[in-house]
Amino acid sequence: MRAAFRVPAEAEIQIAGRRVLLIDDVYTTGATVRAATKALKRGGAATVDVLTFARVLPGDFRADESVTI
Repeated sequence: MRAAFRVPAEAEIQIAGRRVLLIDDVYTTGATVRAATKALKRGGAATVDVLTFARVLPGDFRADESVTI
C-alpha cells in the first residue's frame, strides 16, 4: 500500500485543519485504512475518523481464496 494514496495539491486547502471521515467498505487487515489515513494527515487533515461497513474477523480471511457470491 506504500504510496497508493495521496491528496492532490488542489484538495489540500479543503482538508487543511479539518476533521475527515474516511469510509471503507470492508476492513480486512487495516492496510488500506492506515495508508489512506496517513495520506490524509500528510495532506493537512487535523483528524481522520474511519467508518467501515464490514469487518473480516481473524481466521476468516484467506488471501488465496476467491469467493463469488
